[in-house]
Amino acid sequence: MGVPTSITSEEYRALAELRHRIRLFVHEGDAKAHAAGLEPQQYLILLAIRGLPDGTEATIRVLAERMALKHHSVVELVDRLEQRGLVKRSRYRDDRRRVLVSLLPRGEKLLEEVARHRISELRTSGAALVSAIEALLQKNGRAVGGIDFRGRRRK
Repeated sequence: MGVPTSITSEEYRALAELRHRIRLFVHEGDAKAHAAGLEPQQYLILLAIRGLPDGTEATIRVLAERMALKHHSVVELVDRLEQRGLVKRSRYRDDRRRVLVSLLPRGEKLLEEVARHRISELRTSGAALVSAIEALLQKNGRAVGGIDFRGRRRK
């Protein structure tokens, strides 16, 4: 599936609306993190640790990949969180270079405080974000490829 040769005004509006909705969501999340005493990146790394898929360990490398940050940036974030008593790091016995990061109860509590607000916000106003995504996935009033925004076939 290639890039359309001509982008319609509707597509530009839909793309601008999606960008607007994403920025609002990010801005509100940053404000909630600050209100809880966290920098936005600190909240995001706590979320990344807690939200890893089953069987995935929270190593510095994995966290850097999940957050699209450089290794040394994640090390600095973990240093600050560790100093605040929000996370702890432990080294593997067989490879001391590998570091596992885990949440401490205080970090878990702050994460839950912010995440509770974020989930609640999505449940009340997330339809606008979904609508913006769906508008971009529509082509001549139909879902592109017959797939809805959740990846399911439309009837």
